[in-house]
Amino acid sequence: MGTTAHTRVLGRSGIEVSALGFGCWAIGGEWQDTGGQPLGWGRVDDEESVRAVRRAFDLGVTFFDTADTYGAGHSERVLGRALGKRRDEVVIATKWGNLFDEGTRTAYGVDDSPEHARRALTASLQRLGTDRIDLYQLHIADGDMERAAQLRDICEEFVREGLIRGYAWSTDDPERAAVFARGAHCTAVQHRLNVLQDAPGILALCAEAGLASVNRSPLAMGLLTGKQAPGRTLAAGDIRSAPPAWLPGFTAAAGADPAWLRRVEALREILTAEGRTLAQGALAWIWARSPHTVPIPGFRTVAQAEENAGAMAKGPLSAGQLAEVEQVLGR
Repeated sequence: MGTTAHTRVLGRSGIEVSALGFGCWAIGGEWQDTGGQPLGWGRVDDEESVRAVRRAFDLGVTFFDTADTYGAGHSERVLGRALGKRRDEVVIATKWGNLFDEGTRTAYGVDDSPEHARRALTASLQRLGTDRIDLYQLHIADGDMERAAQLRDICEEFVREGLIRGYAWSTDDPERAAVFARGAHCTAVQHRLNVLQDAPGILALCAEAGLASVNRSPLAMGLLTGKQAPGRTLAAGDIRSAPPAWLPGFTAAAGADPAWLRRVEALREILTAEGRTLAQGALAWIWARSPHTVPIPGFRTVAQAEENAGAMAKGPLSAGQLAEVEQVLGR
């Protein structure tokens, strides 16, 4: 096993996955915080979500990333149903750390205690319909590092008990990620990475520590799909319609930020070379950026699943194209 155009290995775990994973945030449907702030991507059709997951698998995608809080448990349930008897043929990643009420689909806080980690893991296993999680990820991006060391140790216990195979921290901070990286069975860091938002610090850590770089927001929350336009408003249940501070590129009630869209347009010719769609080119940039990367674009439909999976056949950008991108962006 090893890195190829179609596969990657999750860090030092030896677990082989498709070079492209699928992120299951959007298929969780609508949910919100206690103030009514939307935290999902709007309404979804669960049957279409199931069809999309199965279509992705048929097209070679073997890595699916979700979180207990996506849709307040709903994403895990949908993913578990979609995979069904194929569960042993795929690699499942999920996350913990957030508190939520399934009945009201409301998130209401965080819990970084080791006791909650075990409760959350038990609940995720039940919702997913499985006896183990392949990659278990802390979902508190700015969590306390001393407490994180305790959580790293509890994850090692979970590995010994056979409940998980490896673990990671979902954070954009290399210093925090390094705390988990010191654990024997830490196998990845999940972090933001896309052609508009590079992450040299985390990528350096992954290279040094032998970790996989699992990439959320690989399409910049939809900006790199080519479907956003100035003044195009988003549905009220879509987190991008009232973006929190950590979500750049969108403005409240006004859709995509025109300045960000101009940067996308400046890259379009490079990213769409060799017959790629814009989204496929954005994924190709990530693969060219580092051999450790596994982008996990979101999806809600079979058509999106097919387009994203189609990027694997075209592979990474060339070194020359990578250099062109840097020149255009002035990096």
